[in-house]
Amino acid sequence: MFIQTEETPNPATLKFLPGCPVTGGAPQDFPEPEGAEKSPLAKRLFAENGVAAVFLGSDFITVTKQPDKSWAVLKPTVVGAIMEHFLTGRAVLADEDPKGCDHHCHCGDAHGDEDTDDITRKIKDLLDQRVRPAVAQDGGDITFDRFEDGVVYLHLRGSCSGCPSSVMTLKAGIENLLRHFIPEVQEVRAVR
Repeated sequence: MFIQTEETPNPATLKFLPGCPVTGGAPQDFPEPEGAEKSPLAKRLFAENGVAAVFLGSDFITVTKQPDKSWAVLKPTVVGAIMEHFLTGRAVLADEDPKGCDHHCHCGDAHGDEDTDDITRKIKDLLDQRVRPAVAQDGGDITFDRFEDGVVYLHLRGSCSGCPSSVMTLKAGIENLLRHFIPEVQEVRAVR
């Protein structure tokens, strides 16, 4: 098994590509170790000294390091932990059947079926079709929270969370895109 790594716009974050599906559904964000119980993989990665956050995408894993750690030291141990996890065939999420690298990705809608109106549906469609694939290339994800009084609220996850260029991505990229296609959108804001 060969695990590729890619840099992201966030210097504290690296994207790891194991060459197989990672999540069997919606992306999973673990901004701290306390929430990692639902993912044996995330829990294993947090056991490495220096891992600050873990994000599991459809076919990638994004790891954020603690500020005082070096990727030169941490990267080999993270690669080893990911490789060990997949080679032993353990489940990525606790509620999945352990299948290893040959399981199929059933990428579901990360937003659920709570569409309340046409504008919300249009916003979600644009995010899913134009924004999320581009952001996933950088090891992150952006998910819809709500649309209220002309403002679209989004969650920044993975490498997007804490990225120095995330404000520019939100304002110059996503906000302009949404305002162009949906005149009712006036602004885009990040929420935690």
